[in-house]
Amino acid sequence: MSKFTLADLEKRVHERAKASAKDSYTRALIDKGVDHCVKKLGEEAIETAIAALQDDKGRLIAEAADLLYHLLVVLEARGVTLAQVEAELEKRSAQSGHQEKASRI
Repeated sequence: MSKFTLADLEKRVHERAKASAKDSYTRALIDKGVDHCVKKLGEEAIETAIAALQDDKGRLIAEAADLLYHLLVVLEARGVTLAQVEAELEKRSAQSGHQEKASRI
C-alpha cells in the first residue's frame, strides 16, 4: 500500500478545482469565493482545537484531516503551492523557533 501524502492531497484539490461545482465539493467551495473558503478553514481550525481538548483521538485525527484539506483549498484559491509553504518552513528551520518568531515581531 502506498503512503498518501499532503502532496497527493494538494494534487487532488488542484484537479478537483478544475471540475464542475456540480461534481466537485472543492470547486463548489472555490466558486463561493475566498471569504467562504477562509470561513470554512476557520471553522475547521476551531473544531480541531476542540477535538484536541477532548479525549477522542479518532475525532482529532478526523478534524485535523478536514483542517488540512480546507487549508489546501484556501492555498489553491490564492494560487499558493504546498512547495512554497514547505520552502518557507525550510527557511525557518535554520534557526530556533524563538529566534524565528522574534524576527517576525
